[in-house]
Amino acid sequence: METYDVIIIGSGPGGYVSAIRASQLGLKTAIIEKESLGGICLNWGCIPTKALLKSAQVFEYIKHAKDYGINVKNYEKDFDAVINRSRDVAQNMNKGVDFLMKKNKIDVYIGEGLIGKSKKVKIINSSEEKEIEGKHIIIATGARSREIKSIPIDGEKIIGYREAMTLKKQPKKLCIIGSGAIGIEFAYFYNSMGTDVTLIEFQDRIAPLEDEDISSQLEKSFKKMGINIMTNSEVIGIDNSGKSPILNIKNGEKKVKLDSEIVLSAIGVKSNIENLGLEEVGVAIDNDKILVNDFYETNIPGYYAIGDITKGQALAHVASAEGILCVEKISGIQVEPINYNNIPGCTYCHPEVASVGYTEKQATEKGFDIKVGKFPFSASGKAKASGSSDGFVKVIFDAKYGEWLGCHMIGSGVTEMIAEAVIGRKLETTGHEILKSVHPHPTMSEAIMEAVANAYDETIHL
Repeated sequence: METYDVIIIGSGPGGYVSAIRASQLGLKTAIIEKESLGGICLNWGCIPTKALLKSAQVFEYIKHAKDYGINVKNYEKDFDAVINRSRDVAQNMNKGVDFLMKKNKIDVYIGEGLIGKSKKVKIINSSEEKEIEGKHIIIATGARSREIKSIPIDGEKIIGYREAMTLKKQPKKLCIIGSGAIGIEFAYFYNSMGTDVTLIEFQDRIAPLEDEDISSQLEKSFKKMGINIMTNSEVIGIDNSGKSPILNIKNGEKKVKLDSEIVLSAIGVKSNIENLGLEEVGVAIDNDKILVNDFYETNIPGYYAIGDITKGQALAHVASAEGILCVEKISGIQVEPINYNNIPGCTYCHPEVASVGYTEKQATEKGFDIKVGKFPFSASGKAKASGSSDGFVKVIFDAKYGEWLGCHMIGSGVTEMIAEAVIGRKLETTGHEILKSVHPHPTMSEAIMEAVANAYDETIHL
């Protein structure tokens, strides 16, 4: 029986990154994957969706080329080519992960991993079963689309995110249930392609995890694009017996019927923790999550869990950070726990959304006396020149000590700007350091400095 220092089940951004770091640290490492190296993020999530969104952005540029003094008389989209480009990008990235596994001398096993006692793992695929053992077992099996009884996914008329990326035909009408990152990004993509999109949200605002000002601006921008938005709305059932599904929606005291060619369920994710052998080994689970400590150790020594199957944010960069920390702890390196309040979140619609730290409401509820600054991109020379003046940067500081409590952005390219706030907060910077750090002109990033200036009553360009 083959023996390893570390065995990792799942090769998403948590699993494959953990494997590489473990190998770098001199640990003999194996990884088990039942489908495709790179997991959901690389094959069906983060990467291929960004390829779709780039196509949508290019199409938007062409449609509005006249605004930039350029006349494009004849153009059309090829929906099949857009989908195929997205799949090609994902496949190339998959090959890249395969190369990294070979480069780092990591043994790859294709099949389902089933953990057992004594740190043994059974690998099951269509052709064979084999067993390996390791000193440390890391579970990184990720998550899938969550299903509820009132929205039964059939993969054809009622679909999840995977099907939304590979539709054979562009729907004329699409209803999206849920306005988290997945729902928001697909709403933008399909609307840009020319589909009539309705976005349905149970909460009283779209993007409900974001700062309220961000949600408000995003709703204005989406409505301007022609996206229909229904908030305070619950889908209580779907009649799928006819040619097109009909949604039964409770909107406050009213009941509404809405027909749609396709319905996309984007109501969240469900942890992949079934059929792993957790019960046999005795690994503790609570509310669909594997319970772990600050270093991702479960209640059973030698067994660990990272990524979407644990309580942290279900984000690719979180899974990667957790995996690196986990294997560094295993190898004996002195590490400190991740600060989950300094994890950036990004949504890649247009305008983009990026945030880190407390929202204004959360900071107030925590009892902070706060200073809030905002700077609109309508006052930014670079944004105006780029034709992307929607949105703003919002910063929140503790009035007493100057701690940077939160940063929230909506606008073109803000997902590339949020790292400044993440690093600043990690280094425990104050508003003064940001304000006195000279930002290049003209750039979108100036808006961060300008928002800080606004918080401290030193605004120049408003």
